[in-house]
Amino acid sequence: MKRVAIFGLLLALNLARPMPSQAQSPGVAEWARGTEAQSKKYAKQQRKLMKKTYKNQRKASKKIAKAQKKAARKSNRHH
Repeated sequence: MKRVAIFGLLLALNLARPMPSQAQSPGVAEWARGTEAQSKKYAKQQRKLMKKTYKNQRKASKKIAKAQKKAARKSNRHH
């Protein structure tokens, strides 16, 4: 009888134990890892956008410089 009572008590204690850490909500470390990955992804996107913007600005400035040179040559030709 004592063995059955002890077995029942151990069974009840095992069932009352908290859930394993993986079944619980993510902890601070997991959350930090997730935000770190998100921030790296965001930084990469920002770098890509900035690179594209700078490229377009360079292209536009070259186009303006070319137009100015062409206008200067054209105006010098008539004098």
